[in-house]
Order: sequence, then structure tokens, then C-alpha cells
Amino acid sequence: MGLLLFFSISLFIIWVASLCKIYFASSSQRNDVFVTDAFSKRTVLLIIAHPDDESMFFTPTISYLNARGHNLYLLCLSVGNADGMGNIRKDELYRACAVLKVNLQQVKVLDHPDLQDGFGQVWNHNLLADIIEEEVSSHGIDLIITFDSYGVSGHCNHRDVHYGVCKFMYDSPQRNVEAWELVSINKLRKYSGPLDIWSSKLCAMCYRRQMMHYILNEDPKKSFLAMAQHSSQWVWFRKLFVQFSSYTYVNSLRKIK
Repeated sequence: MGLLLFFSISLFIIWVASLCKIYFASSSQRNDVFVTDAFSKRTVLLIIAHPDDESMFFTPTISYLNARGHNLYLLCLSVGNADGMGNIRKDELYRACAVLKVNLQQVKVLDHPDLQDGFGQVWNHNLLADIIEEEVSSHGIDLIITFDSYGVSGHCNHRDVHYGVCKFMYDSPQRNVEAWELVSINKLRKYSGPLDIWSSKLCAMCYRRQMMHYILNEDPKKSFLAMAQHSSQWVWFRKLFVQFSSYTYVNSLRKIK
């Protein structure tokens, strides 16, 4: 009993310390990791697979980019119509983007017949690369952010988005565009809430600074408020996910070579 009490108190102290670190993130993230000698403010394209991906996984990155004045575009490659609620979910995405302060005129949601939501739906990487090429050309994009090859949850649509970006990068080596991926982590870290900020920081330190960044969510409440706009998806297990998911509190981004 004494050991359990000691462990519980220690965990509580670390949890509180982690939250304090996050809420004072503005002072520890003064340097803008995406500004280089060649660029000042970037024109960023965040590419997701489904409505609610932005709120469940990418809110630290979105808040970070907005706070530093980067020009953010969001491309959602499906309306999430697996359960026949595509129109509802599309509207929910726009409401969530309003909470996240993403310019709604710079949010694009596709409903392509070959890009439908579902675990059995395989997306053509050449088609994805062509769509990305059009967005990059239309908006002068110089920075792309998306999922890694596992896609956080292993969802095939998330993974296809990653490979579509890789195909675009391979086919367009002459373009001055960087691509970064959201690093998937093991389940222990994934559901450790704010505690994962320490593991994320350590992992980023093990990489060269130019290859991985860890980004703290300076306002975790926005993750809850944004995800709550997805009313059709706001069921009990997603409420728990947002509470305990490390992606609510920190994003680790790795450069796609």
C-alpha cells in the first residue's frame, strides 16, 4: 500500500510538472524551428485523411504555426463518409478549424470517388501526388506536414497520405519544398498524456536539430474544444483519447528525406 501511494503521488507530481512545462511553452519555444536562412514565414500545407485528424493529432502543430504567423493551408483528402455522414463531418471540420484559427478560405475538403474513407479503401499514390502537386503549385507551398508511414493508428488512409506525399517529393525533386511527418509512437507513450513531452524531447535531442522537432501544445484546451466540434465523433472513447493522448500535448515532427 505504501509503495502504491508513493507511486501515485510521484505520478501526480510528474503529471503536474509536465502540464506546467506545456503551459509555459511559449517561453521555451521562442525560436521558430521552421524558419531558416532561406525563409522567413513559411507557406504550409497540412495534409490529413479525414475530418477530425486535425483535432486528434495535429493541434500542437497547428497552434504553433498560427502563433508564429506562418500561412497555413489545410487539405483533407476525404469527407469521412464511411458511415454515411460525409456532409456532416465536412461541416464539423470547418467548425473545428474555426476554433483552431485556421483561415476557412484556406481549408479544402475533397470528396473524390477514389478517395473514400474506410479501412478497406486503398488510395492511389499517383492520384494523391497529382492532387498535392496542384495544391503546392496553386498556393506556393514550401512546407508540407502529414502522417508518417504508420499514420499514428495504422489506418490505411493515413498511411496512403504519407506515401502520396513521398511520391510527390520523389517526382518533384526540383521544387524547393520540405516535407515533415508526424512521428507515430508506441502505445505506452501514446496514452501517457503530457508525460510524453519528456520522451519526445529526448528523442528530438537524439536526432540532428534539422531532422526532428518536438512541438508543445501551448493551449491544450483547444484540442478539446476543436474535437468537440466533431459532434458525430465525440463519443466517450474519443473524449478519453483526447484527454490521455500524447498528441494532445506534443507533436514530434521528423523531416522526410
